[in-house]
Amino acid sequence: MENFAAPARPIVARMLAEAEAAPARAVAYQGAPGANSHVAVREAFPDALPLPCFSFDDAIDAVKEGRADRAMIPIENSLHGRVADIHFLLPESGLSIIGEHFLAIRHTLMGTGTIEGVREAMSHPQALGQCRHWLKAHGIAQVAYPDTAGAAAMVAELGDAKVAALAPAHAAELYGLNVLASDIADAAHNMTRFVVLSRDAPAVSGEGPFMTSLIFEVKNVPAALYKALGGFATNGVNMTKLESYQREASFAATEFYADIVGSPEDAAVLRALEELGFHTKWVRLLGTYPQARPRP
Repeated sequence: MENFAAPARPIVARMLAEAEAAPARAVAYQGAPGANSHVAVREAFPDALPLPCFSFDDAIDAVKEGRADRAMIPIENSLHGRVADIHFLLPESGLSIIGEHFLAIRHTLMGTGTIEGVREAMSHPQALGQCRHWLKAHGIAQVAYPDTAGAAAMVAELGDAKVAALAPAHAAELYGLNVLASDIADAAHNMTRFVVLSRDAPAVSGEGPFMTSLIFEVKNVPAALYKALGGFATNGVNMTKLESYQREASFAATEFYADIVGSPEDAAVLRALEELGFHTKWVRLLGTYPQARPRP
């Protein structure tokens, strides 16, 4: 808790105590009270007890250790792409993806003075990237911080009118800051996708539609990825996301994260996964869960 800025600590302490008293209702998230992840938890689980954690690792550990029933983690943004480190944390966590949630992102510039005096904006790198054109147009330099609302708490602690924060509007109220500009973004479609993580993966039931997330490593042979993905095309399985990433300082980007439409209970998906397994070193399913938004 000491990692949080001083204005956030009393709020964090209260939320930690509430979650400790009822861990089955707790949903861990990365960030200080008022962060976008906090907003996402309240939208997706209105009756839950949001549990603030300073890092993604802390949020995942809270679920693994039984201090929270679930965690809600951002995985990608429509403007700024994937969230750093998530592709490494998900497979290493041992947790399963059991759901997803989409949150419309609306940033607010907040500080202790007026907008004319602001020279720096502090926030999570994702938020700064989503507003970089607006900040540049206003001559405001970017300062990275682990989360949006945490930046607001730090700005309140600093009390420097030249330093503002980009955070959800509610953070200004929580930390006693002035709202300097509202609804900031470089595009109106700014949206972040969150995944819900749990220790246990419930059995897939109902008619769906479903999503399945997986990771795999291709063999070191020519056209390895082409061969590995052929089964999805021949079986008519829609792949909505495919990203490569490097592990252990290797420059041979042979590991991939993918989202596909459907469930392994579907015959077509099962055939595609079997073919994927034949053409790869290994395949690991991260979870099958209901779609929060329709995919083609």
